[in-house]
Amino acid sequence: MLLTVKHTTRYSFADKVTHGLQRLRLKPKSTHGQEIVDWHMTLEGAATQASYEDQHMNHVNLVSIEPGVPEVVVTCEGTVRTVDNNGVVGPNSGLMPLWCFLRPTALTRPGAKVRQLLAGIEADRGDMLGYLHTLSRVIGEQVEYVPGTTDAQTTAEQALAAGRGVCQDHAHILIAAGRMLDVPMRYVGGYLRMDGRTEQEAGHGWAEAHVPGLGWVGFDVSNAICPDERYIRVATGCDYAEAAPITGIAMGAGETRLDVHLSVGENRVGMQQQQSDSGGQQQKQGS
Repeated sequence: MLLTVKHTTRYSFADKVTHGLQRLRLKPKSTHGQEIVDWHMTLEGAATQASYEDQHMNHVNLVSIEPGVPEVVVTCEGTVRTVDNNGVVGPNSGLMPLWCFLRPTALTRPGAKVRQLLAGIEADRGDMLGYLHTLSRVIGEQVEYVPGTTDAQTTAEQALAAGRGVCQDHAHILIAAGRMLDVPMRYVGGYLRMDGRTEQEAGHGWAEAHVPGLGWVGFDVSNAICPDERYIRVATGCDYAEAAPITGIAMGAGETRLDVHLSVGENRVGMQQQQSDSGGQQQKQGS
């Protein structure tokens, strides 16, 4: 599948910025199951100071905000080719050993609620893949998807106790529970092409577990599925904080307003042309 993305983030400042830095993780990964066909980023009110890959092999742009600007606009757009691998990403690679994904973080530290959740799961832990599917389903049943009820600082314990949250919270709960079972877990931030709509309210988040014999496998608790060809992986981390699309500071900015416009669609014309040029090879590869 060829997916097209346009993601615009606008920060409007009440006062004049004296100094500001932002770390952008907005370029998708070229990994097993997806290929970047083209990708472009434009900045207004800011300039790139450095580009590098972090410890999770995320592509990072470090940008400085121009002093005195009333707003900063970051626009990313491009095309990504994806295939459906039933959520399997494959063996661990990069700079982070698997034991790093067993450590609790501030957002995923388990407590009484996570322990209670695990105690109520009736499934065979000898079949870890099956157990994780059951765990994912139960989390989705116990924590209702309700936008606006949590924020980026909400922990897994807090969301589980409240019984409400969003995709980030679902992922953090699964990560916290999985690590208690000695399963390496990580957070994934990216995009999802929703059926029947192109305009999106925000990006998407899910979890990946490292399962023996398969490697990293994705679990989207919010939609009760493993990621397929509609998903684009952008950044990974031990939790959302390490995979957040934009983080940073703006000194002197005063009150800041954030506006996000995101569209994720399918490039059917490009896919048809590709299949014609390759004699249908891509269609078989993705089936």
